[in-house]
Amino acid sequence: MPIFKLSSKLEFPPPSLAEPNGLLCVGGDLSTERLLLAYSCGIFPWFSDDEPILWWSSDPRLVLYPKNIKISKSLKKKIKKQEFTLTLDKAFEDVILACSSIRTNNSEETWLVNEMIHAYTKLHHEGFAHSVECWQDGMLAGGLYGISLGGCFFGESMFSHVRDASKVALVKLSNYLMQLGFDLIDCQVTTNHLISMGSVEISRQQFLRKLKKSLLKPSLTGRWNF
Repeated sequence: MPIFKLSSKLEFPPPSLAEPNGLLCVGGDLSTERLLLAYSCGIFPWFSDDEPILWWSSDPRLVLYPKNIKISKSLKKKIKKQEFTLTLDKAFEDVILACSSIRTNNSEETWLVNEMIHAYTKLHHEGFAHSVECWQDGMLAGGLYGISLGGCFFGESMFSHVRDASKVALVKLSNYLMQLGFDLIDCQVTTNHLISMGSVEISRQQFLRKLKKSLLKPSLTGRWNF
């Protein structure tokens, strides 16, 4: 399959034309309008500092149905002890910066370059991007962030400074989304960590069908609160 080059026109090629590794197209920008269109089409940006903007639509797709989240016995005990305080949309910029820096500090490649951080922070201010913060003794112990459209939450990244903090954040978010009637959390790419918490792989075609149906629901924009 060819790799498509985007122009200034606000459009994407069909996700079914992506390479086997999920790469679909290159170029364009990270404007709010383009990002929201991308997510609504099952496409997401993922690139490093030395690369142009790369757009992906992975197959298979990893998803988590909020009602199916798995909580281990040890994690249940930790949640019951209330070691952490959980908040929503209280420190989005701190969360996204932590997601970026924790990989850099571990000498790992990060896709959260400055351009991405700026774009998603703008999405947050416009009510589409949300963060879950996990606090311990007044310090940010972990968290996650993502995009909300219709009945789908597109999980982008998570981090932990304290063991299991991001897991606690994901459990809290799943319960919150379940109460709101959300259909699924898009986890994008498979990891053992997310599989252990109940995420499952489905085909891109299945994902796009579910996403299309989910997007019929109104988007819950603005600041969120538990």
